[in-house]
Order: sequence, then C-alpha cells, then structure tokens
Amino acid sequence: MSTAKPSTLGDLRQTEWAAPTRITRSVKDELRENLICLLENGSPLFPGIVGYEETVVPQLVNAILSRHNFILLGLRGQAKSRIVRQLVSLLDEEIPILAGSEVNDQPFAPISKYGRELVAEHGDRTPIAWLPRENRFVEKLATPDVTIADIIGDVDPIKAARGGHLLSDELTMHYGLLPRANRGIFAINELPDLAGKIQVGLFNVMQEGDVQLKGYPVRLNLDIALVFTANPEDYTARGKIITPLKDRIGSEISTHYPHSVELGAAITQQEAWVARDGRPIRVPDFIVELVERIAFEARADKRVDKKSGVSQRLPISTLENVVSSAERRGILTKEKTVVPRVSDAFHAASQEAQRRRAT
Repeated sequence: MSTAKPSTLGDLRQTEWAAPTRITRSVKDELRENLICLLENGSPLFPGIVGYEETVVPQLVNAILSRHNFILLGLRGQAKSRIVRQLVSLLDEEIPILAGSEVNDQPFAPISKYGRELVAEHGDRTPIAWLPRENRFVEKLATPDVTIADIIGDVDPIKAARGGHLLSDELTMHYGLLPRANRGIFAINELPDLAGKIQVGLFNVMQEGDVQLKGYPVRLNLDIALVFTANPEDYTARGKIITPLKDRIGSEISTHYPHSVELGAAITQQEAWVARDGRPIRVPDFIVELVERIAFEARADKRVDKKSGVSQRLPISTLENVVSSAERRGILTKEKTVVPRVSDAFHAASQEAQRRRAT
C-alpha cells in the first residue's frame, strides 16, 4: 500500500525532504546524482539517440558531472532538441513545493516574497504541492522579438491595484519563463538570436541573482540548470553572444551528422513513418541505403550551403515518400504487399528537392 504524500510543511518535516542535504541540493546536484545512479546500473542514458555513443554522450556526461551550464552546437537535424528534452529523465520523479508558488519555492527555503509570507503566516500548516519532473522543464526558442518580460518578468499594475501594493513591491511582479523554471531546467534554442539586452538580463540572474524591472530591483536567487543550442556558425560570429554570458557556459558540446551510411540508415528507419495501416509493407535494405546516400552525397556537394547543412530529416521524409509512392501503386494495382522500387526513390528525391527549393 502506498504511503500518502505529505500535504503540509509539518508533515514534510518528518520525511527525508527535511534533511539538510536535501534542502541545499541544487538542480545540478540532482542531475549529477541521478546520472551517477544510471551509470552505476548500466542503464541507457539517452534512448533513441543513435550514433552519439562514443562522441556526444561522453561530453554530455562530463558536463553534467561537472555541474555545468552547457550548449549544444550543431546544424539542423542533429537531435539537439531531443537531447535537451531527455534531460528531464535525470530529474527526480517529483519534488515538494509551496502550494500556489509561481516559482516552485523550496518549502524550507522559499525565494519569493509570496513563499516567505505564506510560511510566516501558516507555519507547519503551510500547504505543500508536488511538482512532477515533466513540469520542471521550460523551453524557449530565441527570436528577435523576445522581451525581458518574456524571460524574466514584468511589473503588473493590475496585480498591484487588486492587492493594494506599491509597484515596487515584489508581489506585483508577473514572473517570466526563467523564474517559473526555478528548481528545474531552462533551455533556450538558437541562443545567438536572443537580443543583447535580454542576454544581459539572463546573465545578471545567473551571476548575481538579481534584475531590475522598470527600474525596480528584484532579487531572485534562482536554482536552474541552463542549457542552450546554437548553430556553430552563429555562435562563433562576433557580436552574437555577449562575452559575460558566453563565459558562464561551462561546456560546449558539438553534435554531428552520422559518420556512416549504416548509422544514418538506422536513424532514418527509427524515425520514419513506415509501419502503416493497410497492406503489409516491406522495405528492402538497398532502398534504405539508397535513400541515405542521397543525404550523404548532398552533404559532400560543394553547391550545398555548409552553414545550413543537410538535415537528417531529408532522408527521413524521403523514405516516407518512397513508401507512399509504393503504397499508392500497390493500391492502384491491388498488390498484396507494398514493396518500394528504385524508381520510387528517384521520384521521392525529386519531390523533396522541389519542396526544399520552394522553401
């Protein structure tokens, strides 16, 4: 029979969550400890990530063991976003927070004024909520129109009027994505596209734990693991990333396209939608290899822009079109089993080329 989870601060004091090591443990410590457990047990670290076992994964392990903020540098279609999202599996299944807290306040060490006042008012009767690990991951695509209010927060005059607070009061603040990711992972995709002033605000929170909103200083001692992704060309360009922020990124991890056709084919077969309803489908190995070699030839072609690269999505979508072409023929000719031919591959590759030229 499962034991009921603590619902008040007093109940929580009677559990392991009240241990000093638990109270002071940071998110990066949590990621590190859970990663060590997986390594000791020989458990898979990043299921579904093919071809990175000897290259990218060791770098990721080192970065997490070092408690670093890190950045994944790579071209399109190199599984950067998938890797970042799988970091959630290294978090505890759930953690206790103060009920109603927008910044996931640690019950024994709240950082927000709301949390401190809640504990001061209710003491051991303070209500506790439980936050699952999937809700401890916040992801944002960096675009030029992202504002400091989106990332950090803003003063909310309506909240001030309803609560009878001064605008300078912390309780009038509407928190942005970064504070709401407190005690979790905050990921920013395409970091160089983030405006310079937003990068400054991000750095201030990382380094000093404070930020100014509309001229009012706000102290936010956030506990966050920061992860970024970027195109290596953009990342190394001058003026793209402010130096203090770049200096706070402890590890730079380079991703890559598959080093062999066999690895590429394994990824494509894993990701492509081939198993469909209706007639049985059998895709010969030479068809899969042919489709994969299209991508390899394109990556080696001097006419292809190396800054953009040839995404792994190209052979994936091409293989799906190959199967669809054979499926259409099978329906029209009433074939019992759908088997792609070489002509289907040429037809699909032509379609894919036309689509990419149009975009």
